Amino acid sequence: MKELPATLVMRPFNFDTLATQAYTLASDERLAEASTASIAIVVVGLLPMIVVCRQIAKERP
Repeated sequence: MKELPATLVMRPFNFDTLATQAYTLASDERLAEASTASIAIVVVGLLPMIVVCRQIAKERP
């Protein structure tokens, strides 16, 4: 969320990332469509965290 304004300013023309798509849909009050993109962002970020946490747990005695 903190870097979203920079993403909006610096992105190439006619190129939308998942974050900009979620922002655009939420701004248009199309929350059902925005929720799908937002959940995808959360899942993609959560999967590596689960893998890292499991690796850390295996290394501890």
